[in-house]
Amino acid sequence: RSCNPPVGNLATGRMPVTLTTCGQNSTELYCFYPDQNLLHQISHGCGQPRCTKCNANQPDNSHLPADMTDDFFANPISWWQSAQGVHREEIRLDFETEFYLTHVIAVFKSPRPAAMVLERSQDYGQTWRPYKYFSVNCTATFGLQDDLIEEGSMCTSRYSDAVPCTRGEVIYRALNPANKIEDPYSPEAQDLLKLTNLRLLLLKRQECPCHGSGLVEKPQRFAHYAIYDLIIRGSCFCNGHAEECEVANGTRVMENVVHGKCVCRHNTAGDHCEKCAPLYNDQPWKPGDGKTGAPNECRKCRCHNHADSCHFDLSVWLASGKSSGGVCDNCKHNTEGHRCQRCKPGYYRDRGKPMSSREVCKPCACQPMGSANATFSRSWRCHPKTGFCYCKPGVAGPNCDRCLMGYWGLGENGCRPCDCARDCDQHTGNCFNGYDNEPFFNIPIGGRIPDLVQMPTNESEEEWKWNDHEQGFSALRHPEKCVCKEKVLGSVTDFCQMKYAYVIKARILSAHDKGTHAEVVVKVKKVLKSGKVKIARSNRSIYPESWTNRGCTCPILNPGTDYLIAGQEDSRTSKLLVNMNSLVKPWKAYLGKQISDILRTGCK
Repeated sequence: RSCNPPVGNLATGRMPVTLTTCGQNSTELYCFYPDQNLLHQISHGCGQPRCTKCNANQPDNSHLPADMTDDFFANPISWWQSAQGVHREEIRLDFETEFYLTHVIAVFKSPRPAAMVLERSQDYGQTWRPYKYFSVNCTATFGLQDDLIEEGSMCTSRYSDAVPCTRGEVIYRALNPANKIEDPYSPEAQDLLKLTNLRLLLLKRQECPCHGSGLVEKPQRFAHYAIYDLIIRGSCFCNGHAEECEVANGTRVMENVVHGKCVCRHNTAGDHCEKCAPLYNDQPWKPGDGKTGAPNECRKCRCHNHADSCHFDLSVWLASGKSSGGVCDNCKHNTEGHRCQRCKPGYYRDRGKPMSSREVCKPCACQPMGSANATFSRSWRCHPKTGFCYCKPGVAGPNCDRCLMGYWGLGENGCRPCDCARDCDQHTGNCFNGYDNEPFFNIPIGGRIPDLVQMPTNESEEEWKWNDHEQGFSALRHPEKCVCKEKVLGSVTDFCQMKYAYVIKARILSAHDKGTHAEVVVKVKKVLKSGKVKIARSNRSIYPESWTNRGCTCPILNPGTDYLIAGQEDSRTSKLLVNMNSLVKPWKAYLGKQISDILRTGCK
């Protein structure tokens, strides 16, 4: 629920500032009519005036500004008094931070002023706005209608009568029937109730009616303002997110003082709970709802325990459909991203650990000589999901630490092709002449294959050379060693006779040498035909059957390229297979339409 701190006297423990004080420079004589209640006698007259002296430097005779805000139960007859003869006086209370005001009570010792204004500042005294005007005649003094006649008017004559001559009260209520505020934390309520300074301008003195023609004392000795008590009721300002407050900066601990720093709840922070706590900015901050009681808590960002703070980003919030707008700050443990959800360049995800683990991102273990410097994203040293490294020409293995079949001599430029009909020793280049040493060839891939351009088998050797921007590893680069004869799209009858179990459009993502078999990860973009194995438009693996003829890997599947792939399936293991009878062609729109038409009408 929304919270409300207790209301107390904001004036307690705080020193008011006035323009003058009686007896500042020397002892002054002053006169007053005594408080009838303190004389314990019933009198219909004013009684005889009393005269005494005031000296600000003598404790027994001083009447300082602090006497207005002391404990009025413990010190009921202490008061502040202005210098004699002043018409305009100012009483100001400056707060160390923002507070909420509920009402003000001033108990006068002298007759109440004929005109005065109660003002507040919300910017530490730079600008002031009136709360209420007080006058015997509102229209004549301020040009405003009296609220006794017009409810809700800014001026009232209710508290400006000279009688009683002493202990007359002036009361202001911030919330009254004219100010109908349903939610105390709404912008309208804050504009009315929030303040950093309060000021009482006393503009015109008036004499007690007891002053008759037979007055013995000098009239100027009655010419002063005097206030017993100034009570300012209010609370610390916490936006509905706290119900207690503690000492703010620059203030000292005192009994019964209303402190200004909120003890925030609902995952909020700040002196006034005006913002979300560092790791709780996944949605916009809101004040508590004082009308419905909704707490409007701040929500924690999903940083997977890799950040100490986050910030709210409006564009992320809108892009998510206003469901999540938190962006994690300074991701730790080698992570990055809005939610510290991926490993940063040079690291890869350890799938054996939860995303919240400190060790979830492991450094790439690439062999410096065999791995390529320039990759798809130039800052990546290995694939961020698999950890497989990007290898130089002729180099293989997850860490790029060995030569491909048919290559030898790992060095700065990768591996060189064997000058042999078959494979050769990886370290010396000596040819293997027999079949005894020939292993069962799988797709020789240690990670993600870079762009390899599919070419006909009759092109010149010059056209097979490496381009500067390419890194890859395949015997396909050397036609003198390898001829990769692939299936062509013939007649409708030929295509239908193959009885392909599946036909898909897929993008090649990566390929892996599993030792006993090869596995190529693809993103299925379109399913033109499927058999017993269910195929969804998502990432999945296809399985090339091993090709043993002269160490070649066929058909060609280049990462980053979209292909039309038609092949058989193994329904027992739910695998999609690719072999030399499969149709594998770089995707073209016309080709897709041609195959779709054949499947729809030709193969009956």
